Amino acid sequence: MCGIQVLITQTGDGADTEKYNEIWANLTATNSRRELGPDAHNEISVNVGPARIKLGAHVLHLRGPHTQAQPLVAPTTGDILCWNGEVFGGLDIGNRNDGIELLNELQRQKTHDPRTYIQRTMSKIEGPYAFVYVDREQKHVWYARDYLGRRSLLTKTMDSGAMLVSSVADTADESTAWTEVAAQKIYCVDLNARTLDGGILEYSWQYEAGGLEIGAEDEHLVLPFGRVDQTVDDIGPISDVASSVQLSDLAEFPDICKWQPYIDRLKSELTQAVKSRVDSIPPNGTHARCGVLFSGGVDCMVLAAILTTVLPRDEPIELFNVAFENPRQTKLQSLDSVYDVPDRKTGRLGWNELERIDPHREWRFIECDVPYSQVIEHKSHVQQLLVPSCTVMDMSIGIALWFASRGHGTRVTATSRTEYMGQSRVLLLGMGADEQLGGYSRHRSAWDKSGPHALAREIALDVERIATRNLGRDDRVVSDNAKEARFPFLAANVVAFLSQTPIAYKMDMRYARGVGEKLLLRLLARQLGLVQACVLAKRAIQFGARTAKMESSQTRGQDFL
Repeated sequence: MCGIQVLITQTGDGADTEKYNEIWANLTATNSRRELGPDAHNEISVNVGPARIKLGAHVLHLRGPHTQAQPLVAPTTGDILCWNGEVFGGLDIGNRNDGIELLNELQRQKTHDPRTYIQRTMSKIEGPYAFVYVDREQKHVWYARDYLGRRSLLTKTMDSGAMLVSSVADTADESTAWTEVAAQKIYCVDLNARTLDGGILEYSWQYEAGGLEIGAEDEHLVLPFGRVDQTVDDIGPISDVASSVQLSDLAEFPDICKWQPYIDRLKSELTQAVKSRVDSIPPNGTHARCGVLFSGGVDCMVLAAILTTVLPRDEPIELFNVAFENPRQTKLQSLDSVYDVPDRKTGRLGWNELERIDPHREWRFIECDVPYSQVIEHKSHVQQLLVPSCTVMDMSIGIALWFASRGHGTRVTATSRTEYMGQSRVLLLGMGADEQLGGYSRHRSAWDKSGPHALAREIALDVERIATRNLGRDDRVVSDNAKEARFPFLAANVVAFLSQTPIAYKMDMRYARGVGEKLLLRLLARQLGLVQACVLAKRAIQFGARTAKMESSQTRGQDFL
């Protein structure tokens, strides 16, 4: 993981050097404000044609046998790479540093085809990333986020014409606004152009069409998955068994034989995704290497149940369960504890269920209790991390993720409660399951109002919009705690499988809430032995952890902060 910051200025732009230095210092402070890191920090400045480029990188060691400082410089061409990403497929990385291997691959591809080597190389990569690449010979600066937007990268053009690219925003300078780099494209700045923003070329990711192979079109980037299959022809009637009380735990689900191939395939694809995301994490002594942000819901339960099958038996798994003191809720309800929130209750049940299915694993259940005073103390810092996201809902979700990923809390066992600080540098999150498997209330509304075709269209639209949603925001919030968020449901192989699976074998809104949505995932959970979790209805983190409407019931999620 690497916090990136880049400043590009043109000779004679007439700007105040002192102003640039101030902005750079602010970005450095923000990018390196990691509670437990970074492991390495470095910066370099180079002249490329008429431009001056300053690059900084703040590295958290998560790949390879030792910490690799950035920016990376190619020894023969002098090209420069800042890489905030993980290569989980497309290149043979082994136990080496993926940034170094990617730079070597870019150099090889450049030798063969200097015009499209960036597009060809990035089309091969599977994994989350944000990068900046300086081609000194061609006088180009390339930058992008991955096609699903799983890593943060922001940009802004100053009044002077100078350009900034950074993992996080500097909110001290409000003269111009930061914007999130659109994930559907790769960008190239031609440094020979009269102005930097006027010299930006764009290359768009495309769905594969007509048997097109990756790289067959010179400048097109080909996605590793297709469009969502909107077929709805295979929907049949619900049998009498389906509507009986016995369906409450999916134990006697009808037509299970028809679903079984899809259940087995989902298990296989998710196992591959989880394994590739944890195998490369460096050893952490006797400490935990990987944790799960844990509400006890079906998404995180399935991830935890699969995680225990791929990690070595002697490694603990951390389950971070966050709960907030909500003054408004405390006034309205009589609770044994202000932290007795919905996600705490389901989290405890989920932890017990995981201990039942794998009693030999050391499951560390950590209750991260957040007093309202701490919310007030850290609110302005979290708000800065959210930028350019700026709504009440962004804050409600962001502050829950920030405190959960921080990992400060109480470790609970059957006989004790001890103060605890999380050890994992990698956290698995369930983002992407709801969009692909029909987990949102709008999916059920589409079904109720207009039937299966409307539901299929809504799912297709949601999957298309994943890249434009909030993963960049979530990455900024989690990484501020020196942790890296990884999203197995958004692995390319999982997205490819779910996109080609007919709607009728992913969800069925004729069943009740807590069953019909994400039905395929629920059936997998049941197969894994997660009897209680498989029928829990979805609950958004801001409601489950009680970060929503802390001060007033009148605020709306879309209101600006």
